[in-house]
Amino acid sequence: MKLTPGQRAPDFDVTDIHGQPVRLSDFSGKKLFLAFYRYAACPLCNLRVHELSLRAAEFENAGLSLVAVFESSDESIRKRVGKQDLPFPVVGDPNHSLYDAYGVETSMGGFMAGMVSPKMVKAFSKGFLPGKIEGEVARMPADFLIGPDLKISDVCYGGTMASHMPIETVEAFARK
Repeated sequence: MKLTPGQRAPDFDVTDIHGQPVRLSDFSGKKLFLAFYRYAACPLCNLRVHELSLRAAEFENAGLSLVAVFESSDESIRKRVGKQDLPFPVVGDPNHSLYDAYGVETSMGGFMAGMVSPKMVKAFSKGFLPGKIEGEVARMPADFLIGPDLKISDVCYGGTMASHMPIETVEAFARK
């Protein structure tokens, strides 16, 4: 079931890929960008995480925290995504409990459309090459902006595996 703005964000209490606790309650009184990706070796996902990492300090200075969720195991994430030395928590959810709680879906049509996305070429050119698929091959990304009251302010369920909430929307929320 897809979530909508105004709903309370589903609670979570997990650990990141380094064993550090990450709880929704940690972000009470703060703004949070919670992003769901596919698997650790997804070129498009790694490209997006890289782009966000370049802006992480700017977002942090504006009071916006980031958390990334992947379908893969912590070990796989550390080997692929973790090479980027990210300044925000990354959580592995191979059992899909967070994906289910947040209504993150799969779409074979969205998977096929993402394969021919110009972003795929950009990901390859940045060195983000495909690898072992862990999880649902047709998993779509999803992005959530969560306010200080822990209610969803905005949501973007990706229509293709290449679609995410526009960075401008994230910037505007951070500055708000």
